[in-house]
Amino acid sequence: MGARARSTCASGGGGAPSRMTPFGEKVRQLRRERGLLLKDMAAHLGVSSAYLSALERGERGKPTWTLIQGTLQYFHIIWDEADELTRLADMSEPRVKIDTSHATPRATLVANRLAREIGDLSDGEVEALLAILDEAQDRLRRTPGA
Repeated sequence: MGARARSTCASGGGGAPSRMTPFGEKVRQLRRERGLLLKDMAAHLGVSSAYLSALERGERGKPTWTLIQGTLQYFHIIWDEADELTRLADMSEPRVKIDTSHATPRATLVANRLAREIGDLSDGEVEALLAILDEAQDRLRRTPGA
């Protein structure tokens, strides 16, 4: 399963699409839907095509606030769609650190195993983990004083 799964996960090896960040994936989708070129967007944002391409592919850290705002302006995005793209940018750090110094030993184990084994997870397994996290987040939102 390892080699196949690695090509489908964000942190795995393989081709460019498998390494994309959520922000990069959305930006590429928006450009393609609108028939826009990466070089034109890069010029508008005041960055090189190489930098913007690397950002899309997850080879750079999450985008700066200025770049996010420029991207929103470039695509004429407002309101909910702007909030969603900003959220995706915030969740697009390709090299994540997790501080478990105040967590339980089991939570530290989960964080370490996830760091080591995420590249071996199938798309379905990643989706299952996301569903668990979404459920926990929803539960916390419904709990008064949480």
